[in-house]
Amino acid sequence: MKITIKQTILNEHLNNVIKGISSKNIIPILNCIKFELKQEGLYLISTDNEIVIKSFIPAKDIEEIKELGDIVVPGRLFHEIIKKLNREIINIEELIDSKLSVYTTKSSFTLNCNNSNEFPDLELNNSENPIKISKRVFRNIINQTIFATSTQESRPVLTGINFKFNNNKLECTATDSYRLAKKEIILSNSVDNEYNIIIPTKNLNELIRMFNDDDSDVELHIFNNKVIFKFDSIVMLSRIINGTYPDTSKLIPTEFSLTVKVNLREFYNAIDRASLLTNENEKNTIRFETKDDYVIISSNTPELGYVEETINIEKNNNEDLKIAFSSKYMLDALKSMECEEINLMFNGDIKPIIMKNPNNSDLLQLILPIRTY
Repeated sequence: MKITIKQTILNEHLNNVIKGISSKNIIPILNCIKFELKQEGLYLISTDNEIVIKSFIPAKDIEEIKELGDIVVPGRLFHEIIKKLNREIINIEELIDSKLSVYTTKSSFTLNCNNSNEFPDLELNNSENPIKISKRVFRNIINQTIFATSTQESRPVLTGINFKFNNNKLECTATDSYRLAKKEIILSNSVDNEYNIIIPTKNLNELIRMFNDDDSDVELHIFNNKVIFKFDSIVMLSRIINGTYPDTSKLIPTEFSLTVKVNLREFYNAIDRASLLTNENEKNTIRFETKDDYVIISSNTPELGYVEETINIEKNNNEDLKIAFSSKYMLDALKSMECEEINLMFNGDIKPIIMKNPNNSDLLQLILPIRTY
């Protein structure tokens, strides 16, 4: 393999494939990046057995392809070298005994590499009818739900987002059993098959970090134990979590004894200030008490002090309510809302709190209250 390429172009693609290397790998070959140089361009591939990332640099973006071939380079070391080289032309040349020469006009490195035969054989095949979603929309779905996933490995199915595809509808749900985020969208095209899959949180985070700001589509190719995402010049494979996601529809009430409309920014800022006098040992508890057309938000932590905030609200009836909840969970949920006002819906002080946009019900947030009253 022998190639001449701009540092900026190579580094951009390395920034993507390096995400496929885990710092926890104990198998040496999984800490590497495979280079495949073909007539059409250069493929860079990485995997940690959980995900696979493949990035393609077309021949037109390469200064010169001198000799085709493939080699497996030490991933993080190679990335660091390229990142720290000046923005100029880089020469990369395979030497005998699986060594690689990387040089510019002023710098020269010789690296010990691996034979490409040692790298895992990866299948990045296409499905017959991929699902297409705008990258902007997909990123929004993830950002509005992912914070509600669990970090506890004792319940693996809750450590990912549940994707349900049915006809032209996509429903995404995340929960850690104390809160829930649910987002629904209408797809531009109907899906031939019904799918109900769980994609790990970590993999989705890595995926959306590779999205650029344009509004092109990402393709989803869904198989029994994996999903493959294709966009721009990148292919990413993620494993699917085995197991059955809980039926969360039973947790979401359809009728409410009290609905409170409040300005989102005012409510967020009041909770944010009140949270300063909470502590993690007490679950960052905030108290919420309605009185006529206003609500009192308070926190009382003996070792820290007492805080009280008052903001105006609109109610759908004359009922008043006292309830408590985690300020952290409420702030996370509020950050996901993209509206000026929100509806908070209640069925007493021990039933879940539901949050929605008054003008759009495609996003729902649920938080379980904390019993203090």
